[in-house]
Amino acid sequence: MTAPAPAQDIDRPHDLVGIGVGPFNLSLAALAHGVPGGLSTAFYEQRRAFHWHPGLLIEGATLQVPFLADLVTLADPASPWSFLNYLRHRERLFPFYFAERFHIQRTEYDAYCRWVSENLPGMHFGHQVDAVRWNAERELFEVDFTQLDIHGQAEALGRAFARNLVLGVGTEPYVPEPLKPLADAPAVPVIHSADYLDHRERFLAADHITVVGSGQSGAEVFLDLLRNRPAGRERITWLARTETFAPMEYSKLGLEHFTPDYTRYFHALAEPVRDELVPRQWQLHKGIDADTIAAIHEELYRRTQQGGWPDATLTPGVSVRTAGRVATTKVELHLEHAQQGVRSRLTTDAVILATGYRERPLARMLSGLDPYMRLDSSERPRVDADFRLVLDSSVTGAVYVQNAEKHTHGVGAPDLGLAAWRSAAILNSLTDKEPYPLPTRTAFTTFGLTKQDQPRPAPKAPGGLIPLEG
Repeated sequence: MTAPAPAQDIDRPHDLVGIGVGPFNLSLAALAHGVPGGLSTAFYEQRRAFHWHPGLLIEGATLQVPFLADLVTLADPASPWSFLNYLRHRERLFPFYFAERFHIQRTEYDAYCRWVSENLPGMHFGHQVDAVRWNAERELFEVDFTQLDIHGQAEALGRAFARNLVLGVGTEPYVPEPLKPLADAPAVPVIHSADYLDHRERFLAADHITVVGSGQSGAEVFLDLLRNRPAGRERITWLARTETFAPMEYSKLGLEHFTPDYTRYFHALAEPVRDELVPRQWQLHKGIDADTIAAIHEELYRRTQQGGWPDATLTPGVSVRTAGRVATTKVELHLEHAQQGVRSRLTTDAVILATGYRERPLARMLSGLDPYMRLDSSERPRVDADFRLVLDSSVTGAVYVQNAEKHTHGVGAPDLGLAAWRSAAILNSLTDKEPYPLPTRTAFTTFGLTKQDQPRPAPKAPGGLIPLEG
């Protein structure tokens, strides 16, 4: 390792340091760039360049949100970092106009974000943040990082100072415990869907393939495999723990759960109510896009036209209890059907786990802030309405979080459609001004009753009697 990189001058700290550069912190960086008077910012990311779910950029797969849910538009339509401005710079505005696409392809969204990340100042890729501390004497956060070379090896050490921080480290693939030993073994054909495209050709060549998971990723992987396997010899099994392969809730009023109005309502609920509510809302964000379901059915139906049924098994209501290897190349899944109370075994040549993502643990990175952090009854960080961690009053700086607050702000936390609004809310809070005026109402639905809406007791007649109507 070379000599430590020069630390930032402590007398000129950044106004804001961001940890992680995914879509949410990239949105914040883009909007911070437009704050009148300017903000001194720096954003650090371990990867060498921006890439958004590269293993799932399947040909033809689209975003589940309209293109207006880019990094900035819903907070600042005139921003130079909008998707439409990206198209203008690529001289593609007219083709996009005539394509009449409201939902763009994921590959295009990925390219748009990378364009922003490559042109926006203050982006530091190839920098791994190791620790964060509060310097009480200087009233600044200290951010220790390691600069990485092109091979991901440590090259130099450095330190930055900031008045405020924002954590946007994103989520990581979730592998169920019964399958972790197999997924961790490099020679075993068990992968998470996040790595699908890296292994696609090898898996297409397998004799039998099993997809586990009932969400959008599982559906897209199943459809891609189905389209690229020979008719009559598909040999694909799709298993889901949910009772059905359910469509995502995409009604107009249902979508209002992804508005600032609902976010504010959810945050004001009692902690036990929030914890009970989130699992019940899985179909708002874990269901399957209706067009994808239709495409799967169309492909299956097309394969019946020459007679016979495709060799594809779609079974909901099934959980994987345990798993193990058979011989040297096969995997055996031990299954249980909840409604039937029946157990069975499935031998397969390859397994793709479309089992979702979990918030990355922050404990190691934030261990230096442990004495100052305030936790809820489940030992999770408390997050206020402005997306700030609740810290001891002796900490004068703020630590904001992005996509790490589902327990306090609800199902909209990971939704791209709320990215620009949340970034604007953070910047309004950080500057204690309003560089981005935000709407006071965003939904036709009124979530909950205000105190004024509570029914008032009927007036009592003399003698304590309640007068009868009519």
